[in-house]
Amino acid sequence: MTYEQRLCRIIVSPYNIGQNRKNEQLPIHSTGTEGEKDMQDFIRIHEDDNVAVALRPIAPGENLTVGQYQVTVGEEIPQGHKFALKPIAKGEEVIKYGFRIGYAKEDVAAGGWVHVHNLKTALGDLLEYQYEPVASGLKESAHAYFDGYRRADGRVGVRNEIWIIPTVGCVNSIAQALEKKAKKFVGGNVEDVIAFTHPYGCSQMGDDQENTRKVLADMIHHPNAGGVLVLGLGCENSNIPLLKEQYIGEYDDQRVKFLQCQDVEDEQEEAMKLLEELAVYAGAFSRETVDASELVIGMKCGGSDGLSGITANPTVGAFSDLLISKGGTTILTEVPEMFGAETLLMNRCETPELFDKTVHLINDFKNYFTSHNQTIYENPSPGNKKGGISTLEDKSLGCTQKSGSAPVKGVLAYAEPVKVKGLNLLSAPGNDLVAATALAVSGAQIVLFTTGRGTPFASPVPTVKISSNSKLAGHKNNWIDFNAGSMVEDKSKDQLAQELFDYVLAVASGKKVKAEEAGFHDMAIFKQGVTL
Repeated sequence: MTYEQRLCRIIVSPYNIGQNRKNEQLPIHSTGTEGEKDMQDFIRIHEDDNVAVALRPIAPGENLTVGQYQVTVGEEIPQGHKFALKPIAKGEEVIKYGFRIGYAKEDVAAGGWVHVHNLKTALGDLLEYQYEPVASGLKESAHAYFDGYRRADGRVGVRNEIWIIPTVGCVNSIAQALEKKAKKFVGGNVEDVIAFTHPYGCSQMGDDQENTRKVLADMIHHPNAGGVLVLGLGCENSNIPLLKEQYIGEYDDQRVKFLQCQDVEDEQEEAMKLLEELAVYAGAFSRETVDASELVIGMKCGGSDGLSGITANPTVGAFSDLLISKGGTTILTEVPEMFGAETLLMNRCETPELFDKTVHLINDFKNYFTSHNQTIYENPSPGNKKGGISTLEDKSLGCTQKSGSAPVKGVLAYAEPVKVKGLNLLSAPGNDLVAATALAVSGAQIVLFTTGRGTPFASPVPTVKISSNSKLAGHKNNWIDFNAGSMVEDKSKDQLAQELFDYVLAVASGKKVKAEEAGFHDMAIFKQGVTL
């Protein structure tokens, strides 16, 4: 039996930071005196690991005791990077999170730095998977509440904004001009006016054109928008009559207005009349107490470092479990960053049918890569590597920590709205803007974005930036909303998860995140094919 086949059969739940297989506390180690322990030194994540992770820079010559191992560090180990706990021979598996993250390219001495210079991926082509279901011990917990906007169709938004949605990139400049003019309508219960520009809607074929139309329709129905102006040109492929007939379906004609620019003499004058009507309609909504079971939260990471899978991502995973225990919904995406850890998700699928859909989710993305003559493991990024992530397996095993321990209840195609409460998997790439947009399009009212490097981007919905380390949180305070780096200093995962849950309730009740305060709003549609 190959390692890939053996990995597909193994039944292992995602690790919990600070716990081993027996659910006993696994210490984060410090070599300082009692008064110097506000910054810990290293962590061995799983009892089977032959590497540990530095939680602060470790100097050459430092002597460390890691469980049964006595290690003298041979060279400087940057924060978030790995060092060997025992000699690792060339060709031997390097184990982290209890799983193989690659093979040693050369002999590595105990205490040696383990990174891209001496570690290579073990990922290859498509695999065959066997369903070995793992039961979840997640239980219901007490109700929680936030103040949201109940829409006429029963759905709940966490913002009451007016959205201008172009059907085609040709009218982007008009949409942006209208956004500026319509800011005068902001006030009272109208929280903002936002134009979501994009370059698509014409000169597209096949799946690309279909995806654009689905995304536009989903955005029109998103509950964070109290009013929507759909702005068309008139000659585009994704024109307003086609969208109405085949994609949008039923809509509230007080909430959604349409304008085709080629049909009127002065499109800005006519658009402002419609926007004023939308402002009156949206202004009639007010926040009301809503059960947290109505929340749909997207989960994404980017600019990850070696601490992302130890602090920020497990915190989000624990948050996900907490929200789901209260009847809420979370969505996990960025499929290419599941490669190498996919069986942890597959075996948590509630039914064989969901398992089969998850297999297709993974293999369809692998086929997408190979159809473009690209390798499936062309990841991590330069920033990931600088932060301590060495291979895609290393990245994926950390990335999937965001899923927590809940069973998989749904598997969504790109631009497919979420229908089932609980944990859902969504088909979308790893690209930050494209994936975050995909989460919003599928119904997320808020996106949680973990990062070890930092990024200012936004998405169509409030995007909470969660740092994996305290240095980033201090250095880029204008970007970071929540610091999970304190897990290696003075807080537990459960404590941070509860704090994050409380913060999300505050955001859902109107608190602006840093990107919103800066006025940032982005939308990026997934492009796969040719442009005419």
